[in-house]
Amino acid sequence: SVGQLYDRAADVVRAVYDRRIATPATLEAERYFPNAKRFTDRWTHIRDEALAVAGTLGKVPRFHDVMPAQADISANDGRDWRVFIMKAYGVTLEKNLRRVPTVAAILDEAPEVMSATLSFLAPGKHIPEHRGPFRAILRFHLMLSMPSDTAGRPACVMNIDGVPYRLGDGESLLWDDTYRHEVWNRSDRVRIALLLDVWRRDMPADMALLSRAILLGTQAVIHMGGMPDVG
Repeated sequence: SVGQLYDRAADVVRAVYDRRIATPATLEAERYFPNAKRFTDRWTHIRDEALAVAGTLGKVPRFHDVMPAQADISANDGRDWRVFIMKAYGVTLEKNLRRVPTVAAILDEAPEVMSATLSFLAPGKHIPEHRGPFRAILRFHLMLSMPSDTAGRPACVMNIDGVPYRLGDGESLLWDDTYRHEVWNRSDRVRIALLLDVWRRDMPADMALLSRAILLGTQAVIHMGGMPDVG
């Protein structure tokens, strides 16, 4: 199946990078993504734009509509994980970017951001444990609208390499999604986050060359197949 082919290819790619790059599951944004501050400083403006997109959430594609090979983590429980994609592996979706001018302006100042997505997790949505394939990029989470549980804590828990993280509104985390991770929205409200894929700094030269080749191949696939957008 497509999913099995994806998993096998991901395992091969991960094995290559695991041998050459060793960093922990979470990383310091100040070192690995200095431009994170541009996003965190304007998080309320980004939140307002995300809430406007949420007003037409039914038109935003689900993750497995965009990535059918990932249906096992997106379509697993009948609850939606919707993604408003603004940039994907270096390819910008101009129609979507016009709806989020703050994000668009910051992306122009942060060329190391390869992908940018607004992520909408439905109430009760569980994304099962999985691993990303590509250690050449790092994942940056900026929380925009986090429901609270009965104890007043952030109700959505993200487990990364066995460690639970609860990000409140405006809080952020830089991490490596090739480590095992899962997410669970234990609330009755949609959780909204900005997800960025950031090019890893200071890779060994051979890994940087391989990474550029993989990126170019992925961009070619996107250009051929298109990417769902919402206007």
